[in-house]
Amino acid sequence: MSKLAANTAEAYQKAGQIAAEVRSRARRLVDVNTRIVDICENVENWIRELGGSPAFPCNVSINEIAAHYTSPLRDPRIIPERSIVKVDIGVHVDGYIADTAVTICLNPEYRRLVTAAEESLQAGIDIMKAGVRAYEVGAVIERKIRDYGLKPIWNLTGHMVSRYNLHAGQVIPNVHSLLNRQRLNVGDVYAVEPFTTLPSATGEVINGEVGHIHLFLRKRPVKKDRVKEMMNYILASYKSLPFAERWVFSRFSDQDSIASFGELLRSKCLYSYPTLVEKSKSLVGQAEHTVLVKEDGCQVLTEL
Repeated sequence: MSKLAANTAEAYQKAGQIAAEVRSRARRLVDVNTRIVDICENVENWIRELGGSPAFPCNVSINEIAAHYTSPLRDPRIIPERSIVKVDIGVHVDGYIADTAVTICLNPEYRRLVTAAEESLQAGIDIMKAGVRAYEVGAVIERKIRDYGLKPIWNLTGHMVSRYNLHAGQVIPNVHSLLNRQRLNVGDVYAVEPFTTLPSATGEVINGEVGHIHLFLRKRPVKKDRVKEMMNYILASYKSLPFAERWVFSRFSDQDSIASFGELLRSKCLYSYPTLVEKSKSLVGQAEHTVLVKEDGCQVLTEL
């Protein structure tokens, strides 16, 4: 693994193998009437049992929701019939992140959304190597998706990852965009994630409801000791990575915990991610791997 220290390479490899194993298990877990919170918590617990930590809460995004849905505490929602379910999984080992996703299609009529996502992901990976420009990868991804008579989601992209940083600046577009002219370098680690939608769709995501995934922004002066304790716990536990509010409530289970968390939100200590919804409410598919860029190609870190 050129230009990565041995311990860094080992951490990325371990994170990738855990993510791949958990993705395989999650595929078998998703079914009609399964509670979404059970999927989230199983995925997150499997990551811990295998020796990693969640790099972000398990996302279970259904139908027109493209990303950023995770269950709140005691979520009553279930997987509906004939739905398309994206399970997005992040693992870190000592801060080194692997990010992967799979789509489970419970409606055979829309299976091509999954096939196009998976094949466009592979097509993009096949051309990735040092010196290739990001927009070239995006062009290949878009071409493969359109070969299926589908549209890519133009404003969702893959992303570079680095230690404790899920979105480390550079992106891999899912369309031919000359704005993304940076060259890939040996040792770069990218999560590549095409999103597919129907030809009648807008092909764009917009913000939906504020969700249950949060990010620590900065320390703020807070008056109550319990709020301060929660703020310090979140910073120490999750650093610069996204976290689920239900993780916090498993540690702070007293009657004041919801009010304390609300105070952190109001004081702008925390950012809340909205769900991302296809603008025309069309169905969305997704596939994702994390790859290491090499001189003559790339290594997929998240395959079994």
